[in-house]
Amino acid sequence: MIKSISILAVLITFSSAVLGQQTFTLSSTDLGGQATTNEEFNSFGCTGKNQSPQLSWKNAPEGTKSFAVTMYDLDAPTGSGWWHWVVFDIPASTSELISGAGNTKLNLTPEGVIQSITDYGIHGYGGPCPPKGHGLHQYIITVYALKTDKLGLNESTNPAVVGYYLWNNTLAKASIVTYYQKSKEQ
Repeated sequence: MIKSISILAVLITFSSAVLGQQTFTLSSTDLGGQATTNEEFNSFGCTGKNQSPQLSWKNAPEGTKSFAVTMYDLDAPTGSGWWHWVVFDIPASTSELISGAGNTKLNLTPEGVIQSITDYGIHGYGGPCPPKGHGLHQYIITVYALKTDKLGLNESTNPAVVGYYLWNNTLAKASIVTYYQKSKEQ
């Protein structure tokens, strides 16, 4: 009987520890299941506001020294997807990027943050702009908790190289997915 009670106590303690764990989480007050014209690019035949969404994260793993954020369209008809936003060297003390932070002219990110080149050929955020009639595209926004404070890259580094460095330095990552398609009028 005492052995059964001891085993039950251990199981309850283990279950509480496992179920009570806080996981690394990404969220946005701007995005729901679908992006809007606020986030849509303003070029390439799109007429949106090209405003990067607010993003916040919590419960980064121990040892996190910096963060990075990417936005990727895996449905782009390119054979390799499309990188819409690549941000890195975000200080470990940061847990949010505010709406519009992807506009490099506004300086809304912490000092030292790098927004490198996207597949549009620009620095900073370039919103959704799927081809007309191509249907819904899936946009994956990911925050990476990194084991290094700096990646050692600059704003001209292409997304594939940044991705390689992220892959080598990631402790954990969290993503949200949103969808977008051009309106029939565009």
